[in-house]
Amino acid sequence: MALPNVVRLVEMSPRDGLQNEPGDVIPTRIKTELIDRLAATGLIHIEATSFVSPRWVPQMGDAAEVMAGITRRANVRYSVLTPNMKGFENALEARADEVAVFAAASETFSQKNINCSIAESLERFRPVLEAACAKGIPVRGYVSTVMGCPYEGEIAPEQVAAVARELASMGCYEISLGDTVGVGTPLKAKRMLAAVAKEVPMDRLAAHFHDTYGQALANLYAVMEEGVAVIDSSVAGLGGCPYARGASGNVATEDVLYMLNGLGIATGVDLDKLVETGGWISAQLKRANGSKVGQAMAAPDNNTRTSDDQH
Repeated sequence: MALPNVVRLVEMSPRDGLQNEPGDVIPTRIKTELIDRLAATGLIHIEATSFVSPRWVPQMGDAAEVMAGITRRANVRYSVLTPNMKGFENALEARADEVAVFAAASETFSQKNINCSIAESLERFRPVLEAACAKGIPVRGYVSTVMGCPYEGEIAPEQVAAVARELASMGCYEISLGDTVGVGTPLKAKRMLAAVAKEVPMDRLAAHFHDTYGQALANLYAVMEEGVAVIDSSVAGLGGCPYARGASGNVATEDVLYMLNGLGIATGVDLDKLVETGGWISAQLKRANGSKVGQAMAAPDNNTRTSDDQH
């Protein structure tokens, strides 16, 4: 299949990128500025925060303040993660444009991450889906550990497909397939996607690949060849699964955009502004920029060196 002409980038850094950031809680003003800067790059879909218990995810404890503090753009969808009805009610009050729920394809990961089985997690989401449908709010579903689990290892594609089918049947308009620990390879990605696409139409699927083993871009290219046209990514490569050995974070939005630009695929996103934003948030967090493109574009121009500098 030919590559898509247009790809929608879903920016994950304000939520998935920051939720496990170690150290002190990041000030709300930095979170809101990050979201506003991202919206100014041309991104039209941003996951802004998560309405979860501050006891479990301290970095997301100011979700309501973040949603109140952003400068909303009419063409941008501001999404939030809502694991239960209390989270959904808070999201509703905060005027979220979209909510998201998440399940795992691994039983062990589900138990370790959210203290319940896959089936129990899906039942928890059912009232959220029903309430969102009644209010006309779209719901996005995530399936994690789709190409491997830190506890169980290989995950059968059919198991991923079963969870994706349940989320879609409950009313999720789109299912994001997450390589949470970043162990996937292109062939594994294609096989997983083929199984899922038998249960959920390709135009309702998105790819959410982490870059632990440096395979994310190759895996994204592989699934785009099969028809996926929605990609989750995180500026500066922020985030990653705390349970993954050597996890280096989400695939960087700058790196994905550079690849898409090179393929002639439209996104509507300005690479220069995105690189600037990635550099800014990396400086705010006092951490290295996880984007290869961000690093390269911020580096001094080697052409300015004289011949005496060459060795």
